Amino acid sequence: MGGLPSQKKISSYFRAMRNWLIILLVFILLLSCQEKTDNIQLDRVVEILSNTKSVFAPDGRVAIFKIEAKSSEGRVILTGKTDLPEGKRVLLDSLMGMGVDFLDSIELLPSKKLNGKTRGVVNNSVANIRSAPKHSGELATQALLGMPLKVLDQDGEWYLVQTPDDYISWIDHGGLVMMNDQAFSDWQELPKVIYRKTVGLSYKTIDETQVVSDLVLGDVLVLDSDQGAYYKVRYPDGRSGYIRKAEATPLASWITSNENTADNLIENAQALMGSPYLWGGTSTKGMDCSGFTKTLYLMNGLVIPRDASQQVHAGTLVDDEKDWSALEPGDLLFFGTPKSQDKRERVVHVGMWIGEDSFIHASKQVRVSSIDPNTPNYDDFNVNRYLRSKRYIDNGEGNIIDLRNENVYSR
Repeated sequence: MGGLPSQKKISSYFRAMRNWLIILLVFILLLSCQEKTDNIQLDRVVEILSNTKSVFAPDGRVAIFKIEAKSSEGRVILTGKTDLPEGKRVLLDSLMGMGVDFLDSIELLPSKKLNGKTRGVVNNSVANIRSAPKHSGELATQALLGMPLKVLDQDGEWYLVQTPDDYISWIDHGGLVMMNDQAFSDWQELPKVIYRKTVGLSYKTIDETQVVSDLVLGDVLVLDSDQGAYYKVRYPDGRSGYIRKAEATPLASWITSNENTADNLIENAQALMGSPYLWGGTSTKGMDCSGFTKTLYLMNGLVIPRDASQQVHAGTLVDDEKDWSALEPGDLLFFGTPKSQDKRERVVHVGMWIGEDSFIHASKQVRVSSIDPNTPNYDDFNVNRYLRSKRYIDNGEGNIIDLRNENVYSR
């Protein structure tokens, strides 16, 4: 049997334990200091990320700058996606200037998985474009047949696209035809027609016995030939059909002859009276308030921003004090909540002035409201939340495309 350990052995044991504890404490302290240093560096990187995004992508509806940073073993790992090469370059240059050790894993869009097919053309009379790559995603906007799209990314059978007004959302694979740069260039060279009736049909033959598809105001198709009272037309996917000549106009002549006037705006607006309200809609199948004004101006030869909160930043200010006498037909009226000490301004509704103390807008359905309290259609709700009015006619400041100067459908 062994005896009890000697005092000398016990002292040696505790000395060894003390040394190990000291080593452990030093390791913990160093680790803590390293984590603290890493956290400080990461905080600075996150701040630079935020600042860069605020400069290059202040509006996430029209630009992608979804980049994250995390720390790993003293190194910053950058992940995410952006369609802004200049923004990415400025970000990386800033980090290098700070001496940050980082790994660049940021994907620059368009995605390589698209295999060069970074162009698209809408293939349905109206394509629904959603905020997420799924049919249950919120309807963000719509695009009309023949509208060109930039294709940025892919998620299964969904494609992240950007419309000519720069709006970015998801479209399902049935809504567009994918093209590479050469195919898209060839498509742009083809003559086209624009559909001018509120709703209609294309037919497989001139006798109109079989429908190819429905059509809506603003749809654009390739013009193959003139067939008497019909145009023979072609879809982006190669389908062909016939449309009544009285319902369409060759696109080139429509653009050059289309006068950007208040009378044309009012005529188009009156043709849409009673059209149903649809959140996210920008077509005669249904439209929200800004989708309505966007449609009016498209048929007046202007591609304007998508949402009311974007449209308010274009054009020229004509009133912000309810001086209705300053307004002219065609001016856009904006409504919402004004800026306060603790809240930003919120622009949530838009309508178009038509004169005679009245404006037309999409609310419940397309309808006319009055600013005159003595009329039966007086709109006290919107009058009380009126913010200001902007003029687009001959005042194309901001993100407005005049098709007479930049035809997005042709080169």
